[in-house]
Amino acid sequence: MKVDILAIGVHPDDVELGCSGTIINEIKNGKKVGIVDLTQGELGTRGTIDSRYEEAANAAMIMGVQCRENLKMRDGFFENDETNKLKLIAAIRKYQPDIVIGNVLHDRHPDHGRAGKMIAECCFLAGLTKIETKDEEGKEQARWRPSYVLHYIQDWYHEPDLLIDISNVFEQRMKSIEAYATQFHSPENKASTDPQTYISTPDFLDSVIARARMFGKRIGVKYAEGFITEKKIGINSLDALIQNET
Repeated sequence: MKVDILAIGVHPDDVELGCSGTIINEIKNGKKVGIVDLTQGELGTRGTIDSRYEEAANAAMIMGVQCRENLKMRDGFFENDETNKLKLIAAIRKYQPDIVIGNVLHDRHPDHGRAGKMIAECCFLAGLTKIETKDEEGKEQARWRPSYVLHYIQDWYHEPDLLIDISNVFEQRMKSIEAYATQFHSPENKASTDPQTYISTPDFLDSVIARARMFGKRIGVKYAEGFITEKKIGINSLDALIQNET
């Protein structure tokens, strides 16, 4: 079950909004990517738990990820406590990612920041031998610590430490977001009687596109995604630098 990259979101659709372009890029480059959703998004005003699972599966198919699972923590009320940390540590050890991409550390939705901090802590704790976890078959798991932890930028603006060009996969990225038809503006969901929300208006998706354009402009490309990291990232060749301004 080892993957190269594990993307983690506290709600189904967080990963799509935050880093789906980067995921698609890496899969096209031959990397294996998995997704772990912490909650079922059951407090969402629109849709149901069942519809969120269906939408998450459709989005995963669009992105081409190798696996996706849900840890079923309590939406809105989960705590960054020992019980939930052990669930997440077990998932990290199960997939053994080299890179983890997770929620931002501070945001409009309190779940985002709480999850972001828990993800960062669990990536460290998963490397401690004396923390014991078991897999689905009851076997002891080996310790595992990802090399890097990145946090995707969500609703509130944060200055990114890293920008990744997603111009070539932008349309596919938007399709993965639009797979959540109950949550976001969609012509297919005009008949919905659910209340309008902050994220269900056309303006919200416009802002998602505008953010990608703004980040792209910062590195001279059409679209980009931004990430925060508490650990400095180095490169071994200047060929890895992107700067397309002329």
